[in-house]
Amino acid sequence: MALPAILLMLFASIQVAAVFVARSTALNAAQSAVNAQRLHEAPAGAGAERATKFLRQAGDWLVDWDKPGPSCVTTDTDVTCTVTGRSLSVVPGVEFAVRQSAHGTVERWSPAP
Repeated sequence: MALPAILLMLFASIQVAAVFVARSTALNAAQSAVNAQRLHEAPAGAGAERATKFLRQAGDWLVDWDKPGPSCVTTDTDVTCTVTGRSLSVVPGVEFAVRQSAHGTVERWSPAP
């Protein structure tokens, strides 16, 4: 009688851990993208390319991250990169959406005061 409850708690704890690892993976990819895109005169798409490379090497904790893929929005002073996907599902039929963003300032030359 106690075995089903123990199994349920075991799978639930593993699923929670998978969600946290997926969130961490998405955040690290977004931070990596910001670091690439914020460089002085970085080419357009450098951040998304870096996030894609990171996610390909990170394993399958974050799934469907390539639909639509990492995105970066750059202005004259700021860059914001976002990574979306779903966490790896341990329990069939249970899906958790993951969305993480990172923000940074763009490196640029400014005149001396």
